[in-house]
Amino acid sequence: MSEAVIARPVRVPSRGFGRRLRDWIANPWGRPRFLVLITWVYVISSLAPVVIAIQFSFNDGRSLTAWQGWGGARWYWEDPVNSVWHDPALQHALIQSLKLAGLDMLIATPLGVMLAIGLARWRGRAASASNFLMLFPLVTPEIVMGVSLSLAFLNVFTFIEPSTTAQMLGHVTFSLSYVVVIVRGRLFSIGRQYEEAAADLGATPWETLRLVLLPLLMPAVFSSLMIVFAISIDDFVISQWLSCGADCDTIPIRIYSATRAAPLPSINALASIMVYFTLAAVGISYLVFRFMTRGERPKGGEAGRGMVSQMGAFDV
Repeated sequence: MSEAVIARPVRVPSRGFGRRLRDWIANPWGRPRFLVLITWVYVISSLAPVVIAIQFSFNDGRSLTAWQGWGGARWYWEDPVNSVWHDPALQHALIQSLKLAGLDMLIATPLGVMLAIGLARWRGRAASASNFLMLFPLVTPEIVMGVSLSLAFLNVFTFIEPSTTAQMLGHVTFSLSYVVVIVRGRLFSIGRQYEEAAADLGATPWETLRLVLLPLLMPAVFSSLMIVFAISIDDFVISQWLSCGADCDTIPIRIYSATRAAPLPSINALASIMVYFTLAAVGISYLVFRFMTRGERPKGGEAGRGMVSQMGAFDV
């Protein structure tokens, strides 16, 4: 009768703290704790100035540097003279910013959708060059865009004087590329199988566009609307270069002008309102996109490879 073999557990020697620390730093991709730490440091350092500005918009005193107690909504609407609600100049800046952002959103988004569809379906050398030109505003410094637009309106399109119209055209020119990139990403993610299926079932190109493609693009279209609104409402450089004076002041221009004098906390309140609008636009865009694309299989890698192959083939 053979004796039973009893398996004894093997004791694995524990690694020291120094070895664990080296592994933690040297292999961030396996367990990205170090990357998480960097991300949180970046998020906190980015949000801290915004949070401080919002805090001082509720300051009870007139100081912008010393906290003098909770003042409620004094600088928003309670102060009968200096609040945003009762200051005509601040009210005009708020209305001007909302007007420009709304017009930009309603003009740039349809144009961007049409350009994105056209560029995604266009083939050849001219298409590659057009892709490059469409991305050009994204990589051009905004100050260069502002100066270029100002010179263009002064020397070429002389019938367009510095005005709200010029500011609106400048915003559309700058934000159009963002719409194209967002919508093209959606086009590459959904592929062409739905259009081909509609064509096989006898749908005309117009019916395919109206009944198949546009409904599938609606998440990207809505996201583009909100992103364009957020970009336009806090734009300073283009608005400043195409401004006609006090009548064209937007929120960023008004804030910049006030900081050169003796600013009141109402300026912080105005800046906070701009932040509220921007966060609301981005948040709504994210939630609606997630809601409208629920249940879809992610194909981000395929979409990314498709966009790179199409937008990076500059064989001209």
